[in-house]
Amino acid sequence: MITPNIWVPLELDLGPLAPAHLSEILMGIVLVGLVWLVLAKKVVPAYEKMYAERADAITGGIERAEAAQAKAQEALAEYKAQLAGAREEAASIREDAKNTGAQIIAEMREQATAESNRIIEQSERHINASRQQAMEQLRREVGGLATTLATKIVGESLQDDQRSKATVDRFISELESETESLGQDSWQ
Repeated sequence: MITPNIWVPLELDLGPLAPAHLSEILMGIVLVGLVWLVLAKKVVPAYEKMYAERADAITGGIERAEAAQAKAQEALAEYKAQLAGAREEAASIREDAKNTGAQIIAEMREQATAESNRIIEQSERHINASRQQAMEQLRREVGGLATTLATKIVGESLQDDQRSKATVDRFISELESETESLGQDSWQ
């Protein structure tokens, strides 16, 4: 049979830590309460305040970092937009320069053509004037020779200006028609 347990105080051997008097136990309880009260009223609120400040600093740092990152994203988007605008402007400038260059080249060609035409026209006038001068000189020389020759052949004097001029003109006209017919035959 089992015998019922009767309460027997536990014998703990606390050694030198065992209180000798009841006042020591009461004083220990009061001191523990006092330490608890000081910790609860002074130390714990200071730690709580420091913890809240650190939490705010961390969250504020995160928020500031997120704000800075958003600002950097906005700056990047703005930079990309400016870069795209600059590229479009550069393309527009290149296109304008190409068009202006083509226009300048066309104007220079027109000026060169006009200058060439002017030089050709001036040369033709000079050639025609030289030809006229040569023809006049040739008429005088051929006329003089023809008159001298005709005087010797015919035996009559052709000193009359009207007569000699008519004879010379007729002779030159015949020469020109023969020259033209020979020139046309050689071209064909």
